Amino acid sequence: MCETDARRVPNPIMKTSLCLLGALVICLSGSLTAQASQHDPLTSATEVIVVVTPGWDSPEGTLRRFERRHPRGKWKAASAPIPVVVRRTGLGWGSGVVAMDELDRDAADPDKKEGDGRAPAGIFRLSKAFGYAPQPHPGWKMPYLTLTGAVECVDDTASRFYNQVVDRGAVAPDWNSSEKMLRNDELYRWGILVDHNTSPTVAARGSCIFMHIWGGPRQPTVGCTAMPETELKNLLAWLDPSRGPLLVQLPLRRYQSLRKQWRLPAYEAADRGWIRTAGQVSKR
Repeated sequence: MCETDARRVPNPIMKTSLCLLGALVICLSGSLTAQASQHDPLTSATEVIVVVTPGWDSPEGTLRRFERRHPRGKWKAASAPIPVVVRRTGLGWGSGVVAMDELDRDAADPDKKEGDGRAPAGIFRLSKAFGYAPQPHPGWKMPYLTLTGAVECVDDTASRFYNQVVDRGAVAPDWNSSEKMLRNDELYRWGILVDHNTSPTVAARGSCIFMHIWGGPRQPTVGCTAMPETELKNLLAWLDPSRGPLLVQLPLRRYQSLRKQWRLPAYEAADRGWIRTAGQVSKR
């Protein structure tokens, strides 16, 4: 009886060693996962939206959709390139699938900050569609948020709701600055939430980033990526959350330098021609 009990009682030293070994395995696993995310951030995605601008300071660029059958498959174009506009002063590194402190960036590269006039560069998840209509179009698959007069996006860096889209009536407001999502124009009739600076949210790194309808090809946004309404609706009809869709948004040279490391879709000569055209337009 005593021998049986002794065999069943764990050795305290062995138990401690096993706990330490388990903790080490968890730490190593987390480290390897972070490294995998940095070197292959598109690893689980089979849909990707690529936005490329001529340079960091360019307010205009092009968008093209790509897809693949499985996570290790070859990317194929799912649309022709279309013109888009970003923020008035171009792009700056943002925090998305690859965190800002993990980015391999040049010293001269700008960072996205609150109120800096730049849209975020990097790779970002897309969490929800939104719009003025009570329901999305039939067949759209993205989770959908109906905009009302109470829905706001908080850009007050001191608020605990900073960089969140919230219903003012459902929370205790603590902010002094926000964006009313139900606008008096058509810009947010349809849109997509871009998960920039969300995991974690860091004050002053930028907030309220969307893809939405543009005011025209010569009208940059205040931090978002905008396009014609028809093209945005085509994009929303194509997006499938089960395929892990991502937004890749970079200046052309950084896209080219990171393409192999991040296993990004190849940009063909025709696409580069569109980018050059956008660059010429932005200088007029």
